[in-house]
Amino acid sequence: MSAAGKAVADWASFDAEETRAHFSVSRDDGNMESTLTVKGIKCGSCSLLIERTLMARGGVREVTVNVAAGTVRVLWSPAVVRLSELLQEIEAAGFEPAPTPGSSDCREASSERRTAMLRIGIAGIGAMQVMMYAVALYAGAFQGIEPAHEQFLRLVSLLVATPVVVYSGRPFFVSAWQSLRSRHAGMDVPVALAIGTAFLASVWTTLFAADGLQHEVYFDSAVMFVFLLSLGRYLETAARHKTAGTSQALAAMIPSTAARLNADGSVTNVPVVTLRPGDHVLCPAGEPIAADGEVLQGDSHVNEAMLTGESEPVAKAVGNTVVGGSINVSNPLTIRVTETTDESVLSNIARLIDRALTQKPAQVSLADRIASWFIVGVLTAATGTFFYWSGTNPALAFPAALAVLVVTCPCALSLATPAALTAAIGRLARGGVLTANSDAMERLARVTHVVFDKTGTLTTGTIEVTDIRALNGSERAEVLGLTAALEHGVTHPVGHCLERAALDGGGTTPRPQAEAVTNHAGLGIEGTIDGTVYRIGRPDFVARLSDSTAPHGDVLLGSATGVLAAFDLSDTLRDGARAAVDALKAEGINVCIASGDSPRHVTQIAGVLGIEHAWSRLAPSDKLERIRALQRAGAIVAVVGDGVNDGPVLAGADVSMAMADGTALAQASADLVLVNNRLEALNDAIDVARRCRRIVRQNLTWAIGYNSLALPAAAAAMLAPWMAAVGMSLSSLAVVLNAVRLNRGAAA
Repeated sequence: MSAAGKAVADWASFDAEETRAHFSVSRDDGNMESTLTVKGIKCGSCSLLIERTLMARGGVREVTVNVAAGTVRVLWSPAVVRLSELLQEIEAAGFEPAPTPGSSDCREASSERRTAMLRIGIAGIGAMQVMMYAVALYAGAFQGIEPAHEQFLRLVSLLVATPVVVYSGRPFFVSAWQSLRSRHAGMDVPVALAIGTAFLASVWTTLFAADGLQHEVYFDSAVMFVFLLSLGRYLETAARHKTAGTSQALAAMIPSTAARLNADGSVTNVPVVTLRPGDHVLCPAGEPIAADGEVLQGDSHVNEAMLTGESEPVAKAVGNTVVGGSINVSNPLTIRVTETTDESVLSNIARLIDRALTQKPAQVSLADRIASWFIVGVLTAATGTFFYWSGTNPALAFPAALAVLVVTCPCALSLATPAALTAAIGRLARGGVLTANSDAMERLARVTHVVFDKTGTLTTGTIEVTDIRALNGSERAEVLGLTAALEHGVTHPVGHCLERAALDGGGTTPRPQAEAVTNHAGLGIEGTIDGTVYRIGRPDFVARLSDSTAPHGDVLLGSATGVLAAFDLSDTLRDGARAAVDALKAEGINVCIASGDSPRHVTQIAGVLGIEHAWSRLAPSDKLERIRALQRAGAIVAVVGDGVNDGPVLAGADVSMAMADGTALAQASADLVLVNNRLEALNDAIDVARRCRRIVRQNLTWAIGYNSLALPAAAAAMLAPWMAAVGMSLSSLAVVLNAVRLNRGAAA
């Protein structure tokens, strides 16, 4: 079997559906979306290499690589290509794919850190020893030294430097070879060229040059390059693991086994991944809950801090839902599993985070491409520097070219944006805001208007029916039965409330069945019951069916014969809504309400919150037009909503946010999801986005400014090679540490 064929066979187990499901999801268009952890991604050039390699393969629709997160998201067609073949392509490009769930990612990170520490240790010890010999050589050059002693010091330096260059420097040479083999100029090409030429030139001078003692050796520079670069890469990697580990931490919250109750009452410990909807699971006190489910037996308190950010435990009783990974605090619970592990709340949250981390915003792609061309410029500049000094001062030709190669490595330029975005996304996730689209971070920082839906967003969505009036000779029991039939299965909060009120009010039994039910978004429900068409919803929508005048009421029920009933509703303002609105206004952001509710309710909420611009009775198309009008006037609009009728508006906004207790459609259309349903988190998200934008600008300014100063200085032979290594390492490290400030909440 060929090497390529063997590699595909080694990865074949990942083609199994049950294995692939842990890191892949099926799309509605028949494609698969897989998020992979890949070891060895160090810079933007690595990113471009992986993207080009996979996109050249048939069946791959899209590839996005996040350098800071060390992840690759691949959209591929299972009808054309197998996952094992894609993994083999990544491996053949010189990287190590690790398509494993969160806990394995932690093991991979731990192994990567241990190996890096060993390389740094060897390089550090070697650098100290070689620098001691270099000091003796430099001192001897001024004070005079016996040729035999000088040659001895050079030989010892060669002996110590060799393992440093060969072992500790191996990652740079491997990465450079991968880039050259793929005909792509990676960032490690100038680094490997600098280390290799410095070392080999010194070896030649020491062992073979007849007049070797008349030329300098650069063992000290070579080992310092390796040590400083390795140390810088390690610190960058540590920061990357810290900021990109949120989804792995979420996955680690789910226990590996669960106590499943059997039909005979016995208990069996089974892997959590084998649980299926309908299974009954025992959750002991003090332990994490194994799966999403509904409480069948017991009364306890559950800590959902990982989901909501609130440390106060939440009371749970029979009929309440629980989330896998939350901690059962006080008493044992028996739950009925409602979702598999892969479809759980935490798994969906982790997928949202991974999707955001692996998306590559426009400014990141631009920086990667600039860095790629910059490398070609660096190699050209180093060559030009060498030839210039060869004709002017040959003694400076090699060290000056060497300094140019090292000092201008554009690692800082490629890390400037992704490092800040990764830190910001991780910070928001810990605060209860999931970022599904990293491109939205830049737009969120420039938001001028925030438009809220009312029901379920500014209010709790826990609507109550305060009055039911049967009209035009209809019977109360009859209209309640019709209402329950029409609203059965509707996901909107108003529909839930009407159905609940109808059932509690004692509608006709058995309840009639509605057919051909149609949800007219923002208007109401239309359906056929026993051959008659009925409508329930907005007064104007219902009154049009009978061409009659709409009586007073928040919601009407009617048919072609006239209006049959009127319902008055009330809603409760969401906790923190006033504080969130006040904070937005204090930041100079315009706050508006766009609702499909009645003018009376919208005006009431707007008055309580101090919102001047409030629009009511808006259909989804009307809401979208209001947003478009603001955008045409130059506004950057963020929309916060929760319902089915908010989907088009969320999709049309510059930045969209959905409440976690909203509908799946609203969340699918949103750039961010407020997991804890706290509107105050919106203010924190805007603050983090603005700080992220400032840090990106600081990083880019630093990276460009540093290279603008360092390149001329190195070309002018003003920097020794070891000084160039220090400068390049500190430049990259400064960018990463500046981005990490977002995790600590420091002011930018």
